[in-house]
Amino acid sequence: MPELTTEDQRAGADAASILEKDTGAPIVAPPRKRPWIVEFYGSGVGKKWVMAVTGIILLGYVLAHMIGNLKVYLGPEEINRYGDWLRTLGEPAAPRTVVLWLMRTTLIVAFVLHIHSAYSLTRMNQRARPVKYQGPRDYVAANYASRTMRWTGVIIGLFVIFHLMDLTWGAGGAKFHRGDPYQNMLRSFERVPVAVVYVIANLALALHIYHGAWSMFQSLGWNNPRFNAWRRYFATAFAVIIAIGNVSFPVMVQAAVIH
Repeated sequence: MPELTTEDQRAGADAASILEKDTGAPIVAPPRKRPWIVEFYGSGVGKKWVMAVTGIILLGYVLAHMIGNLKVYLGPEEINRYGDWLRTLGEPAAPRTVVLWLMRTTLIVAFVLHIHSAYSLTRMNQRARPVKYQGPRDYVAANYASRTMRWTGVIIGLFVIFHLMDLTWGAGGAKFHRGDPYQNMLRSFERVPVAVVYVIANLALALHIYHGAWSMFQSLGWNNPRFNAWRRYFATAFAVIIAIGNVSFPVMVQAAVIH
């Protein structure tokens, strides 16, 4: 199609002006296109990508956090040294705790985007299917982990708030010593109700991770029947490792292995 010349564009504008005078109807300009990143996130595919990418970030953090906490089995000096190392990351190039706060900020943004994209996708699905299936089809098409993603997500969100209050801010009710992760963990998990909460929350986390680790490949388009078995192995192994590692801390404190 040939491009419009300046004269053609001017003639079109004059015609639109005449049309507006003749009909009295204003000529509405087409809406301005939003930035591509906004358009992308507004789509279902974009939200799934955001969920998958933020999920990978959060999975990496959960694994690194669990591995770091395993130093509690090496004694107070090792885990306390690890905690101090986190605060001094980047020194002397960066001031103390700056790198740590950059990581925290990244995690907060990833956490918020993960929740928002999950909620938005749920709302999109509800609008697309206002009437639920009148039979057991949902339960045939999805396993238990996928059907409980919403509830395990709520449990994890509430647990994260309590976990920060308990072992980061020192507002969880136990005797808190800033800079002494070993004693803080010990004093917290000595309380039976708190130990039970940690076990339940981490089992919910493992269930959430299982389905999330399985579905993130599909969300990113990395879905091939030849690799589905390996996807399931990966999701199962990752969830089991996280569950065993995290649940072991309150259990071992209660069993006086950590004392």
